[in-house]
Formats: sequence, structure tokens, C-alpha cells
Amino acid sequence: MRNFIITVDGKQYEVGVEEVGRTTVSRAAAPVVDEKAAPKAAPKAVGNGTKVLSPFPGLIKNLLVADGVSVKKDQPILVLEAMKMDNDITAPCDGTVSFQVAKGANVESDAVLAVIG
Repeated sequence: MRNFIITVDGKQYEVGVEEVGRTTVSRAAAPVVDEKAAPKAAPKAVGNGTKVLSPFPGLIKNLLVADGVSVKKDQPILVLEAMKMDNDITAPCDGTVSFQVAKGANVESDAVLAVIG
């Protein structure tokens, strides 16, 4: 097995490649974590609320709470599917949720999913 670091769209990934006979098999790529990188920025406040941003591209699989209800910090508010994995997106603070997306929508990284106010 030989390991390589590749860069795709400015992000680095570590890839393991193994030669099997005359066939080359590559292992799943995993992002390379830069320990020196600054921690992810806190959610951005807007008007009377805080934006909940998509951490990566994906599909809005399910909204776990109704629009306009009160939520608590760290409460799951929606499910974002990426690479066939379900990821709970949680409220960054207490407040009332206002969704900016609908179930079934495809979103990009940093898209505004909801505003907690």
C-alpha cells in the first residue's frame, strides 16, 4: 500500500493505493486534517438570529422540528445526507427556528439552512 496526498478543489485528501496483480485498487479518500488550521468559525448572527450553515454539500433528508418552534442549543433540527450518510445538524443556540431550506433540497457548503432567533 502506498499513501498519497492529493488536492481537490483546494482541499487535501489522503489516499491509499494498493496494486493487486495488474489492477490498481484505491482506498476511500479521507480529508487531511490540518492541526494548525483555525477552528471552524462560529455560526454567523443575522438580524435577530444566528445562521445555521451547511458544513458540506448534501441533501436535506428530513426536518426534525417544525418551522417556528423553540429549540435548545445542540438539539438536532434537520438531517443532511452526504455520501449516503445521515448527519444531524444541531441548533447552535437556544431560540426559534426558521428554516431556509425544504426537505428534498440539495445544498452546497456554507448554504444557510436555518436561522435561530
